Amino acid sequence: MPLPPRPVHSSLELIGNTPVVQLRHVVPDHCAQIFVKLESVNTTGSYKDRMAKSMVEEAERRGDLKPGMTVVEATGGSTVSSNAYAVEKLRTIEAFGANLDLVHSPSGKITADLVPSMICRAEAVVDGNNCCFTNQFKNRDALVGYETIGHELLHQFPERIDAFCGAWPKIHIAVLEPASSPTITEGHPGVHGVEGVGIGYIPPLLDRQFYDEALAISKGEGRNMCRRLAKEEGLLVGTPTGLNVLAAIKIGQQLGPGKIVVIVAADTGLKYLNGSLFADR
Repeated sequence: MPLPPRPVHSSLELIGNTPVVQLRHVVPDHCAQIFVKLESVNTTGSYKDRMAKSMVEEAERRGDLKPGMTVVEATGGSTVSSNAYAVEKLRTIEAFGANLDLVHSPSGKITADLVPSMICRAEAVVDGNNCCFTNQFKNRDALVGYETIGHELLHQFPERIDAFCGAWPKIHIAVLEPASSPTITEGHPGVHGVEGVGIGYIPPLLDRQFYDEALAISKGEGRNMCRRLAKEEGLLVGTPTGLNVLAAIKIGQQLGPGKIVVIVAADTGLKYLNGSLFADR
């Protein structure tokens, strides 16, 4: 039995070094092995803890963020957000002490203009105030945090990884988006309900030379996979992870047995219990 991790002195030390588990029951026959890196065990239950930590630390290092300043961000679970995102996420951020400013979505869905509207609101909050706008969609400091996922996987899979749904060189790379908002795959955005992806335009930090294909995955199928993962694998994850697993299975069937496909479980399903994700049957 492996030894338990050593005691730490700050919750920031709990970010990263996440475990990997192999899927055993939702993967069909004649498919590659599929492994999931459980980012849900990070401090706030999301892989975005990594980029939040690196953006703040890099801003502090440069002197852009000084004591007494307020950090402002626009996303599905930070200072400027929207009613289109899960209420559990919004309440969690408030519980951590943030002031929440909501941009209303009339449909309650993630539309093509929602994220740009949130960014405009964030810029207005920052203007003339003692604030630091981390601006995750354009801030390359976020990559410093996400890069740690790759370093950890190199240690967890020292022999090889054949495909990864994310961004990593020298293997087959697939990026994902909701099929109802195929901005990358077809060039036009749409309405969807998959939080954390599909921002309505091509992400500024998405480098086309670093991925092999883009896949548009059905939100309905992704939600159904989330329910299967909970019941059959004992993994409670959010909708983005359901999409990741579906893409991994598709790629795994193309690669065949003996190959290794790795994906990231982006966040915990505990952030989606108030909605219909696990209520729909």
